[in-house]
Amino acid sequence: MSTKYQNRKTEEKKREGRAPTLIAYHVAERGENSFWTRIGAAWDHEDARGLTVQLDLMPATEGRFVLREPTERD
Repeated sequence: MSTKYQNRKTEEKKREGRAPTLIAYHVAERGENSFWTRIGAAWDHEDARGLTVQLDLMPATEGRFVLREPTERD
């Protein structure tokens, strides 16, 4: 197994135990309405110099990609 692959798996395990820093949404505008769909999450890097974004879904339509702080509902 490559070192790069092992490092990625180690980072994924660390994230699994932590709540995400931000939630990723796709926002579609239809007329005057906005439809928000949760598509993933983001976690701070340990050195606080970046984020890792994990998308569970990649939107195929037009719209915005929004990162927001989690709420109790999330």
